[in-house]
Amino acid sequence: MDPYLQTAQNQPGNSQSPPENSHFRPFHVIQKVKQNLVFKSRWAELNGAMGDLGTYIPIILALTLAKDLDLGTTLIFTGVYNFVTGAIYGVPMPVQPMKSIAAFAISNPSFGIPEVMAAGICTAGILFLLGITGLMQLVYKLIPLSVVRGIQLAQGLSFSMTAVKYIRNEQNFAKSKSAGKRHWMGLDGLLLALICACFIIIVNGSGDENENREVDFENDDPNRPQRRKNLRKIIFSLPSAFIIFLLGVVLAVIRGPKAVKGFKFGPSSIEIVKISKHSWKEGFVKGTIPQLPLSILNSVVAVCKLSTDLFPDKDVSATSVSMTVGLMNLIGCWFGAMPCCHGAGGLAGQYKFGGRSGGCVALSWSLKIGFGIRFRQFFGEDFGSISSWGFRGSSFVCWD
Repeated sequence: MDPYLQTAQNQPGNSQSPPENSHFRPFHVIQKVKQNLVFKSRWAELNGAMGDLGTYIPIILALTLAKDLDLGTTLIFTGVYNFVTGAIYGVPMPVQPMKSIAAFAISNPSFGIPEVMAAGICTAGILFLLGITGLMQLVYKLIPLSVVRGIQLAQGLSFSMTAVKYIRNEQNFAKSKSAGKRHWMGLDGLLLALICACFIIIVNGSGDENENREVDFENDDPNRPQRRKNLRKIIFSLPSAFIIFLLGVVLAVIRGPKAVKGFKFGPSSIEIVKISKHSWKEGFVKGTIPQLPLSILNSVVAVCKLSTDLFPDKDVSATSVSMTVGLMNLIGCWFGAMPCCHGAGGLAGQYKFGGRSGGCVALSWSLKIGFGIRFRQFFGEDFGSISSWGFRGSSFVCWD
């Protein structure tokens, strides 16, 4: 380039490049959202989308049967939560029910939907205030890493024990209790569950084994027959979680076809939940206070730590996560959607089975929105047979 021309271009008055950061650019935001929602691998993202169903399905089912939770509204709102969090963070950020509130509601007949929603709104308000004031970031920095690892280990062990219990015993989801030993044979037997577990271990491996398979393929023995190499690639690329979950639903429908007749078609009518003063008090004392430590430690701190480990190039701050959890419940709970939060267990499950981007949870969004619009509600204990088999498949997936 001509030195004179280069000197002229470098002068302040002759700068030809527009100031990119001088003002807000909506196209930049749109481009960022597109990048966050892109699929790294179509089948892997679909497989990863099944990774947190092991905690989502039984809790939502139990509350629907025991407390008449509006299933359609909950599916629609949680689907929207999935899409928004995937677009913002670009990681497979799970959306799961608040477990402490749900457990207390199922075990106490007097703790109804108004109390559940009051507990969710109060918890959300506190989390939002902690986030917007910057206190949640301070909590995140002060809590030692060893405490976070202990939370993750305890959750993993708890999930594993629950999965074994659900496999060994028949479940009454409405009462959240076991209903006797499960038989070995049949469409809902132990033998089929063990076969599914072996299938997932073969396809996905154990621990970090599946993380090194791409390197193994590149450094594969050149003397190995090409047919065997292709067979290994096909086996390891199967969406095992999706296959097991789909198989469970199909076999459950075959086992109990009358349960399908319990569906009520069409979207739910959106109604604001009426919360009395007594419900506010009961919800805060019996729901919010036990739930708040769990939400802070697992839904915010542990999720941010795990996101940093798995996706070091992504910005997932405690402030933003706390605010998104708060906002989504401050809106959804007024309309009867189950109080929800994030969870390190769900993130680990979705990552384990292929979730690598926000596109993973966007798939969950499309499924939940579709079911929420199509099916308003269902009734009858028989539907437990459908979700029981599907959940047991997904429980293996999440907690392997």
